[in-house]
Amino acid sequence: MGKENISFLTVWIILGEICATFSSDPEPTTGVFVNSTAVPLPTEWIRDYNDIVSKFSVRSADIPDDDMCYLVAGSPETIAECEFNPETQTFIVIHGWTVTGMFESWVPKLVSALFDREPTANVIVVDWLTRANQHYPTSAAYTKLVGRDVAKFVTWLQNELQLPWEKIHLLGYSLGAHVAGIAGDLTDHKISRITGLDPAGPTFEHADNQNTLSRDDAQFVDVLHTNTRGSPDRSIGIQRPVGHIDIYPNGGTFQPGCDIQNTLLGIALGGIKGLQNMDQLVKCSHERSIHLFIDSLLNIQQQSMAYRCNSKEAFNKGQCLSCRKNRCNNIGYNINKVRTTRSAKMYLKTRDMMPYKVFHYQVKVHVFSKDPLSFTEQPIKVSLYGTHGETEDIAHVLPVLEGNTTLSFLLTTDVDIGDLMIVKMRWEKDAIISWSDWWGSSKFHIRKLRIKSGEKQSKLIFSAKEGEFAYLVRGGGDDAVFVKSKEDTMSRKEKLMHKLKTQGSQFGQNDA
Repeated sequence: MGKENISFLTVWIILGEICATFSSDPEPTTGVFVNSTAVPLPTEWIRDYNDIVSKFSVRSADIPDDDMCYLVAGSPETIAECEFNPETQTFIVIHGWTVTGMFESWVPKLVSALFDREPTANVIVVDWLTRANQHYPTSAAYTKLVGRDVAKFVTWLQNELQLPWEKIHLLGYSLGAHVAGIAGDLTDHKISRITGLDPAGPTFEHADNQNTLSRDDAQFVDVLHTNTRGSPDRSIGIQRPVGHIDIYPNGGTFQPGCDIQNTLLGIALGGIKGLQNMDQLVKCSHERSIHLFIDSLLNIQQQSMAYRCNSKEAFNKGQCLSCRKNRCNNIGYNINKVRTTRSAKMYLKTRDMMPYKVFHYQVKVHVFSKDPLSFTEQPIKVSLYGTHGETEDIAHVLPVLEGNTTLSFLLTTDVDIGDLMIVKMRWEKDAIISWSDWWGSSKFHIRKLRIKSGEKQSKLIFSAKEGEFAYLVRGGGDDAVFVKSKEDTMSRKEKLMHKLKTQGSQFGQNDA
């Protein structure tokens, strides 16, 4: 693990220590340990509401950033007072560890987005700020008690109104994801869906299922992992899969736009006020999980697609863009509830801002050379031209470029170009001068490109526009131009499957 990884976790823990200095522990933590074995208790405990510390506020679309009304377990009159609607979907939002002791800015954004998508829904925000505002290990241990609070509350609400379990959806961020998991476990896994938004890693990476979010905690558990940089148990977000579907945007380690230097500069320029934003060092990639979910609620026509893959390395080679047998899925709110026998790890690329959707292409090319040429870390630029638009000069670095080799790599663009018609490729010159530069130009021959589109599930062959070969010339050469070949490798069965998918019926038959 590099120094940068250590600094991320160190900053997070130090912030917790500073926070603990200025806040008092509201209750003893004796006997509450994340990795402890749960002690069996009689079922009567779930009907004892006297020890509930967490608060449950019903938010409104008009005032998403304020607690206007609280539902209180054991006080049925609060149901009418808060105008809770038992006939519609209920979302329960659970925050994570907090430095400030206040709700973070993402809470009203998520509340508003939920109402935007489901205007008649009930949106309840769990307030466990007094416990979340402690030294991090203390707050982590408190997830067990907060999970009990949530389990008691949900069970009371369900019993009081005969609320259908399938209408209850828990959304937990960071430590809140584990709170949701513990609550789901204590309610005998009856909750319809739990969404884990970058579940916290420290003290949970190796904990047992009873003390963390797991696939057994609800009928369907989906997880977004956005900050898993570092060695296990030292990354901000949990690394291992804990749901039915675990999605790792951009590999799950670091998110586009979350540049450390820029964040530090912003904090420095802010002076004393900037010090209050120190948690931005770790929040950007960590919190991206929430904004990806918000994006899925708001940008219905630009749904990001994830693809099942054994590793992020294979995904970055473009080898996992298949949608056969549920190998691709929407992310966020619109995910198709496919329950597999083991956790499905899925990957995708995103932009650095909302809407986050990009289009994925696998480029497969065989290169020839008359001379024995071999290079590493070579920059190329690829331009794509389609029936609806174009995107030029997509930068990519080839790890190895040598004669008589087949290359496979992933390209992405945020432009919907429609059906791909023309591809141009240019070999840029790197900073290293090789011996071949003194004796002549370095040139590779390419006969064909094979390109697969993840979103369209099309497989196309592109041939050199002029002659049998197009040429990649190192530094300053003309573009190698390829045009769509009449040779279409998409089989009749694949075309039928793609048609079913685009009409929305392929996944509909597999919903849990």
